[in-house]
Amino acid sequence: METRPWLSHYDQGVPQHIDYPKEPLFYFLEEAAKNHPGKPCTIFKGASISFKKMNEITDQVAAALASLGVKKGDRVGIFMPNTPQFVMAYFGILKAGGVVVATNPLYTPTEIEHQINDSGIEVMFVMSNFYNTIKAAQPKTKLKTVIVTNIKEALPPIVSILFTLAKEKKGGFRIEGGLKPGDLWMKDLIGKFSPSDRPKIALSPDDTALFQYSGGTTGVSKAAVAMHRNVVANTLQIKQWMTTLKDGEEIVLMAIPLFHVYGMVAGMNFAIAASSTMVMIPNARDIPDVLENIDKYHPTIFPGVPTLYNAINNRPEVAAGKYNLRSIKACLSGSAPLLRETKEKFEALTGGVVFEGFGLSEAPTATHCNPMLGQNKTGSIGMPMSDVECKIISLDDSVTEMATGEIGELVIRGPQVMKGYHNMPTETTNTLRDMGDGGSPWLFTGDIARMDEDGYFYIVDRKKELIKPGGYQVWPREVEEVIITHPKVMEVGVAGIPDPYRGETVKAWIVLKPGETVSEEELKVFCKEKLAAYKVPTHIEFRGELPKTTVGKILRRELVRQHKESAG
Repeated sequence: METRPWLSHYDQGVPQHIDYPKEPLFYFLEEAAKNHPGKPCTIFKGASISFKKMNEITDQVAAALASLGVKKGDRVGIFMPNTPQFVMAYFGILKAGGVVVATNPLYTPTEIEHQINDSGIEVMFVMSNFYNTIKAAQPKTKLKTVIVTNIKEALPPIVSILFTLAKEKKGGFRIEGGLKPGDLWMKDLIGKFSPSDRPKIALSPDDTALFQYSGGTTGVSKAAVAMHRNVVANTLQIKQWMTTLKDGEEIVLMAIPLFHVYGMVAGMNFAIAASSTMVMIPNARDIPDVLENIDKYHPTIFPGVPTLYNAINNRPEVAAGKYNLRSIKACLSGSAPLLRETKEKFEALTGGVVFEGFGLSEAPTATHCNPMLGQNKTGSIGMPMSDVECKIISLDDSVTEMATGEIGELVIRGPQVMKGYHNMPTETTNTLRDMGDGGSPWLFTGDIARMDEDGYFYIVDRKKELIKPGGYQVWPREVEEVIITHPKVMEVGVAGIPDPYRGETVKAWIVLKPGETVSEEELKVFCKEKLAAYKVPTHIEFRGELPKTTVGKILRRELVRQHKESAG
């Protein structure tokens, strides 16, 4: 008999089921423009663009793309940081019937080549400081047209004037010698069209909206294909979870990258669906800029990652009370485990609540979340959101459902689950499986998890990152959670490395808090008090920093690669 114990622990007002509008994703922007026309959609360096104006600009972008030959189903790239131009390009592509392929602007030409070729991008929006990267990749691709925008175009008039030629050159925003033949300035291109020139495209909820690439750091990246209805569903699931939200009154600090599915859906799409202003942060690693924007614009909602909250927690000027962070009410934390110390310190600084969620590119983006008002359980990713079904399945046979508290693979079914992977039928079949229950396929996440009696889920680790020293099983996360509690440790990554005797052994890479020192032996003794002997790291390496994804997730596989390289 199927049970869903989590339903009785939902915050009051969170529905078990949502009636999703059969509309394309840009419906949210059109509704915000209709209901809150004068409210700022974006604020960037002091310049604001209203919902009405943003809706009109995206109509112009759609008309411009149609003039370039972009048709329904064509993939169009975005290669830029968090700026108003990202929002313009994103919704303009969708309105033209195109498919958004948002790509990490920190990628090298080689990394971007694969995604352009795999998705078949022929038109791409690019911030001018990344123009040379795209031009270096272009000869090995079928990319025809690069639409370029300069950061100056989003700045207020006075700031734009102060953004001198020297500053432009220093930031890499000036393109020496001008654009190459065939490339276009975004401002000039869309200036040729009025909103009424927008093409009339018939779109259904089953048409494709996104190609979201994942896995690039661990092999060939693959595109999760999301339909409009998948993203519309997840946007509303997130909105309905935030029960104290007031439509048209919130301000969202948009610091997590928009090219990442978490920032895109739980940040931008959620904000627009809630008619909330987005304060755009182009570089979340610039903590002084993040703090100044909080102090100036008083955001109420701050989706983020633990490393970002941690960085703010550890700033001396924050401890000294230089910035007022008390406007923040709600922080949805994702992409990496949220530690109790990080959560409690940030909540004390802001007076808001930080609640951990979970998601993946294949269900863009959220599937689980701790309640905003109810009990947040330390170490838990929370409960399945509205309309999400979940099971823990045996690691041995991938069929048997495990009992409460037992460990297995997390499998998910819900309206946000992707259509499949682009051009990867085998990967799609392995990930989306029919379990013979008459319903839609289940998404096998590759995450090892357990569920408690209240329906809260806990990620134990990634299936592929299990360490097996001498045949025992060690999950990196359980070792990391012990080491991070040491008062001198700021960050830690744990992974398995080759070992001639045990086959594989545990290694920890550690970043200490500023000014602290601790010996390898002292840390091993600390671990021995809390872990079985085979789980204690046999190797410890102290580092100034750890390699991370753009949203702050520690790259364990990169640490292993570096270890193997240095070991020869």
